[in-house]
Amino acid sequence: MTSAFDPADFNPAPGEATPLAPGLRRILAPNPSPMTFRGTNTYLLGARDIAVIDPGPADAVHMEAILAALTPGQRISHILVTHAHLDHSPLARPLSEATGAPVLAFGDAEAGRSDIMQSLALGGAIGGGEGVDRDFSPDVTLSDGAVIEGEGWQLTALWTPGHFGNHLCFDWQGQVFSGDLVMGWASSLVSPPDGDLTDFMTSCRRLRALAPQRLYPGHGAPIESPEDRISWLLTHREGRETDILRALTQGPATAQSLARAIYTDTPASLLPAAGRNVLSHLIDLLGKNHVTCTAPLAPDTEFSLNSNALEKDTKKL
Repeated sequence: MTSAFDPADFNPAPGEATPLAPGLRRILAPNPSPMTFRGTNTYLLGARDIAVIDPGPADAVHMEAILAALTPGQRISHILVTHAHLDHSPLARPLSEATGAPVLAFGDAEAGRSDIMQSLALGGAIGGGEGVDRDFSPDVTLSDGAVIEGEGWQLTALWTPGHFGNHLCFDWQGQVFSGDLVMGWASSLVSPPDGDLTDFMTSCRRLRALAPQRLYPGHGAPIESPEDRISWLLTHREGRETDILRALTQGPATAQSLARAIYTDTPASLLPAAGRNVLSHLIDLLGKNHVTCTAPLAPDTEFSLNSNALEKDTKKL
């Protein structure tokens, strides 16, 4: 299975409020990069009470664009954040101070971590922390299934950890704001301890089971075939797992050396991120008893195949 979407088709002008559906507009933040594609998508939902979903980076020009998109009679009533990364959450507090609207999210930057990721974070050796908004703190915490309402709209919060522990998606009448869990232009970075591949796969399967009609991601164009895209992402991750297990048949290796061997078409500047993705797979495989390691978990830890797992997984290799 492959993804049919061509990311180059998505190239809107930053700062413009683009209608996507009745009552829904998107403003692209001016923060393009290899990790954010064209920039962060900020969504404005509603006709009178406006919910701002992912206000974006700390950028005064972007804040002016959000405020300028309001028409007479409109007010920002809610500010919702999918997760506490620097390209999604820092503008929430200044926007709240300017409008009086509360900030809603699952929790702060450490909320929602699995037990193993919390343990790794406390140990301090695992590294990570890329792009984390450590100052983020919502006014209102949202539990899984929480309903948020404004005049003419209703959202249901879906706790979907994996890319980040405090990651939420928001279900709007069968259409879902998917944050960085599912994007159309690339697969998500999963970097421990903030990211957890085991949780990521579970969250993707949960979202697929909901059978959403359309996804509005944190980066890139709306996804018109969610089931196909999510299935592609799951297959892609399963393929990476097979690549890692196959590479380990050649002997023990670190996450970064595996990344260099597996991500052969990846630019050198992105190999550190690829190494973090591989590390997330290795931790997942360790939990499945497919691999072993002799040292405490760290970016330079060497992993080996578990001989018992190798016998069971011969068909995969």
